[in-house]
Amino acid sequence: MRPGTYGAENASGRTNDPTATTATTTTTATATATATADVRAWAPPRSRVASALRRALWWCVLTLTGGVERRGRLPRGGCVVVANHSSHADTAALLAALDARHAPAIGAAADYWFASPWRSRICRRLAAGFPVRRTGGGLGDLLAMADDLRAGRAVVLFPEGTRGADGALGSFHRGALVLAAEAGVPVVPVGIAGTDRLLPKHGRLRASLVRVRIGAPLPPSVTPEVARDAVARLHRRTSAEALRDSTARRRVAAVAAGRWGLLIAFLWAFAEALSWPLMPELLLGAACFAAPAAALRLSATALAGSLAGSLLALELAGTGFALPAPLTTDRMRAEVRHSVSVRGADAVAGQPWNGVPFKVYAVEAGRADVPAGDWLAASAAARGSRTLTVGLAFAALGVLLRRYRRFYPAYLALLVGSFAVGLSLIVSGWR
Repeated sequence: MRPGTYGAENASGRTNDPTATTATTTTTATATATATADVRAWAPPRSRVASALRRALWWCVLTLTGGVERRGRLPRGGCVVVANHSSHADTAALLAALDARHAPAIGAAADYWFASPWRSRICRRLAAGFPVRRTGGGLGDLLAMADDLRAGRAVVLFPEGTRGADGALGSFHRGALVLAAEAGVPVVPVGIAGTDRLLPKHGRLRASLVRVRIGAPLPPSVTPEVARDAVARLHRRTSAEALRDSTARRRVAAVAAGRWGLLIAFLWAFAEALSWPLMPELLLGAACFAAPAAALRLSATALAGSLAGSLLALELAGTGFALPAPLTTDRMRAEVRHSVSVRGADAVAGQPWNGVPFKVYAVEAGRADVPAGDWLAASAAARGSRTLTVGLAFAALGVLLRRYRRFYPAYLALLVGSFAVGLSLIVSGWR
């Protein structure tokens, strides 16, 4: 969302209205009273509950798209927050990161976000926006927030006035600083990183970790140049900070994203369909979590390996030859044999979720002389539903837990341990 852009854009020392005063002059009592009434009519709810719900909403959204991190805290009492601006996602990042006690309000373009009732509701309720006019009176709209600042709120503005390109900060307009001086509250610089990757200018949404770093408060008398330098330093520091990661995860991701990863996925699934006791989902759990971008390729390749291996197992069983099948039981084979005799190739539809290994179905289908074409069609649907679902689910988990990549070895230990326990319970249950 874009609230905040024009609140900062009109934060220059003058407006386009020829009758308006400059940033260094005090507005008339009548103009101030009128602007105050207009702004308060559009102001978002001051309830901490509403602010907390808004924060939770955007935190959940950003968590689903890669995560959000915050360093530092706002000072006690009201303050004017000034931040770099490179993406429409900056507003969501700040609403998710700033604490609800300050009930942050975001300056938004009155002629766009408040041009119709439904837009104003969206802006006020989802982005805590308040209107700032672009065609005259914008400074008065900002100054009308002085009482809210004195009451302990945080007012968020992007002093560049528009989204920057390539991470470069533009010059800062004065309006945010005039507002801070009028209310007698500090100016708090904030650096945002990751939103330009999450939602690039003129680009599409993609997963990325967003980080927000809150700096030390500056006095209300600070100059635009000093405020800009403080935000620029925070932005550079946040952007340059390496995401803590695990060497094991990086190595697994490097293999998983390359040709070796595809070959391993195919051979693992192929062998499991013949005799190998460890399901390919174990491999997908390790690889897709480490390299979410490769999840679809790895899952599709594992599916192809499973189908190829099952066709070979089918043909071998049809000739009376079957490879060893460790961690399977007589009860499994008897149950599958009965199901295949009744339903033919369609019996494999129950395999993904009943715990019986895929290879047992392939062998019993071969012994029952199930046609290879029927078997391939039925097993592709059944096996594909599980393999693709599991691979993409682990990839989604890897995206959601991106910020915890440094704990990848612990994740692997948990994955292997859970798999071992689950496999033991399944085999015991089928004895």
